[in-house]
Amino acid sequence: MKKEIFTGAGVALITPFTEDGINYPEFARLIEDQIAGGTDAIVVAGTSGEAATMPDAEHRASIKFACEQVKGRIPVIAGTGSNDTAYAIDLSKYAESVGATALLVVTPYYNKCTQKGLAAHYKAIADSVNIPIILYDVPSRTGVAIATETYAELAKHPNIVAVKEANGDLSKILRLRAAVPELTVYSGNDDQIVPILSLGGKGVISVLSNVAPKDTHDMCQFYFDGKVELAAKLQIAYSDLIDALFCEVNPIPVKTAMRLKGYAAGPLRMPLSEMSEEHLAQLKKALKNHDLI
Repeated sequence: MKKEIFTGAGVALITPFTEDGINYPEFARLIEDQIAGGTDAIVVAGTSGEAATMPDAEHRASIKFACEQVKGRIPVIAGTGSNDTAYAIDLSKYAESVGATALLVVTPYYNKCTQKGLAAHYKAIADSVNIPIILYDVPSRTGVAIATETYAELAKHPNIVAVKEANGDLSKILRLRAAVPELTVYSGNDDQIVPILSLGGKGVISVLSNVAPKDTHDMCQFYFDGKVELAAKLQIAYSDLIDALFCEVNPIPVKTAMRLKGYAAGPLRMPLSEMSEEHLAQLKKALKNHDLI
């Protein structure tokens, strides 16, 4: 096993926007509340952070701000993936230069490269930095899945240490763990935290952590402490809220949830739209069920 970046619950943090930029005071508040709630790592400028609609300068500024706000208390993992390898390299170098602990690098989207291209893409990024990389497999969004054989090849690189697995296929994750045990596996799906821990996973990069940081952390910690039944009870208890947080495409529900909790999360950026009334009612009910609003 390679050195772990973190164990437990890393929050896939939302980015609070104003009408024309990032709301930095609220961004700081979110980070501080996550740390106070026991979150084990901050993941910034990922899918939940709406990085896809951030201009380059804003993307970089969000990473720098998070590193400066956290001040080394917990790991900061910067989303630096792109379907343009050269840009991913440039952004990854920048994230390292401003203090990011590690990088989260999603598979190239839209281009739909081959496994050969995928391996070359990740190796080129890994060669350009001196901090660890978490591969991010989410084929429902990108159209590209990382094959087990490609994981095995990439694991030979010293900077490629982990994977955020959001393919939803526990059988594939089982094969990954069997074939490439040296890679740390983090769940990319909140409804599979405990199942993936049971396969040797080391935690989750979580949307749920935005609204329930302590319980998401505790779910993992209970499991690590041998209190598997308690971990499973939390996983099951939060099934309604997890369903609500993914009843529309992420991060629409979680950003709405954070507004409902009293955070100035700000607008969603187009093409994301506001929730339907039916789904909003579902989200409010689930949050109330857990005394979160």
